[in-house]
Amino acid sequence: MDGYGRQSGATVMVVDDVSASRYAMGAVLRRAGHDVVPVASAGEALSELDVRLRAGALPDVALVDVGLPDMSGFELCRRVKARPSTAALPVVHFSATAMEAGDRCQGLDSGADAYLTVPAEPREIQAVVHAAMRRARRRTAAEALAHRLTLLSEAIVTVQTARCLGELADAAAAGAARLSGTPAVVFVIGPDGEPHWGSSPSSLHLPRSHGFARPAGTPNALPETAPHVAAARLITRIAEGRTGRTGVHSTVVPASLWPAGFFRPGVREDARLIVASGQEGRVQVCIATPACAVPQRGAGRYRYAAPPRGATNHDVPADARRHSAVLPVAAPPVERPAERLAQATALAAEPLLMYQAERDIALTLQHSFLPQPYRLPALPGVEVVVRYVPASRQAEIGGDFYAALRTEGGVLTAVGDVVGHSLDAATVMVEIRHALRAYCVEESDPGTLAARLDRMLQHYHPDVTATVCLALVDPGTGRVRIANAGHIPPLLVRDAGDAEYVPVDGPLLGLALDRPEPSELVLTRGDRLLMVTDGLIETRGIDLAASMEQLRTAAAEAPAGLDALCDTLLSCFGRGREDDIAMLALRLG
Repeated sequence: MDGYGRQSGATVMVVDDVSASRYAMGAVLRRAGHDVVPVASAGEALSELDVRLRAGALPDVALVDVGLPDMSGFELCRRVKARPSTAALPVVHFSATAMEAGDRCQGLDSGADAYLTVPAEPREIQAVVHAAMRRARRRTAAEALAHRLTLLSEAIVTVQTARCLGELADAAAAGAARLSGTPAVVFVIGPDGEPHWGSSPSSLHLPRSHGFARPAGTPNALPETAPHVAAARLITRIAEGRTGRTGVHSTVVPASLWPAGFFRPGVREDARLIVASGQEGRVQVCIATPACAVPQRGAGRYRYAAPPRGATNHDVPADARRHSAVLPVAAPPVERPAERLAQATALAAEPLLMYQAERDIALTLQHSFLPQPYRLPALPGVEVVVRYVPASRQAEIGGDFYAALRTEGGVLTAVGDVVGHSLDAATVMVEIRHALRAYCVEESDPGTLAARLDRMLQHYHPDVTATVCLALVDPGTGRVRIANAGHIPPLLVRDAGDAEYVPVDGPLLGLALDRPEPSELVLTRGDRLLMVTDGLIETRGIDLAASMEQLRTAAAEAPAGLDALCDTLLSCFGRGREDDIAMLALRLG
């Protein structure tokens, strides 16, 4: 600091082709405590800036003589300001000859931060240099803050549009990585204590998965010794200590507690945690980044340094505190937006957790109304195999169903779908199944049953439509009567290795339209009859007829047996579907 309390110790580039002037200007600056980089021409100045830019050591200010031999100081300033990498460098023009008002205006118009006429008092030179540096630093800080706020707003928008906790954690992790310039991992912990997590794209060595509570041996099960599992356990314990508390809290977990190689393979380093709670303190969000990343001077660059130390944080369990301490630290400027991101993520997680809990309840109820494969009634003379695959976690619940019932006329099978994806659709599906069970006690003809279901929907749910395919099989003769109400027709897979759709159609249930007579066919030994809902093959943007033809071809080429047929088709068409899938296959016993 000088006698006026101004900061010293800056690096100043002096560009002047006169060696005596360079020496005099450099002497004044050195006495003020600055490092001086003397340069004799504009070309040499540009080369020196390139070298220092690669080394990450640009000067803090450039003093440029207006009358350079190879290029005017005005043009040199324009070139420096035109390059994004050096645009923030403060430039001060000076001259002993160009001293008119027009010269000063030309210098300022070229992008210079100040104009100095020489000879000048040393204190005036120092004051002009300090003023130019001050303005540049404030401008750089304002631009960096605006950039961080832009990144923050973009990250919050992405977080708020997440459809599930996995997407939420990934979006928050990507935003945190952009804000910090380092790898970032986000943990979202709900009231049940189960952590969901997401990692930034730069954390490529971390597996990308959204839950730790998978049973061992399941596909993609995570090893118990994995670094992210150990981190999740520590984060969960910290979150348990903050249950019921609100607000944002920042801590540093020393490397002795944090799993080695979490952010960078083979590196043991401290972790900075930003923990935020939802409105009621039941949801905890933790953003984890390397604790040694602190901002450098410049536009968003970072270097590694030792984190500060402080008192023990009592949110850490006692057994952890005995070994080491999690330390509260003062948040650097870059952490403020990250805190806001953590808080926004916690607020967005609460409705997602509520929706997930309600959806799980609805799915449990929906699935409880469906007959389980091992609970199918005994069906003498007919072998039946069913499959039911719920949609992905992001999709809504639907109204798909199947049934296999004993009647006086034979074995009645049905596959159907209530139009729509909601809890209402699921409840109507249950009513249709129970109505079908009640009707078939006295009536087994598929055409009559379809008509009765149609009237039931019209009476109790006039705004709802549904599709259903009914098949009545006589095990003794192999005779099959099929009625169809707007559903995909059954697929007859012959023992000879070909497949064809049964020509049967009819209007949807709930429209009060006339219905055609059921179709009939005769099953022979080895023939398989397949009934599916459209969730198996329907894809947005692809004609349903084309998808049905693909299904027919795959069924014809499937191995023998009902289980092999169903499993083959599910492996071909059932991955990543946004709708439930119900499938029923039968053959004579």
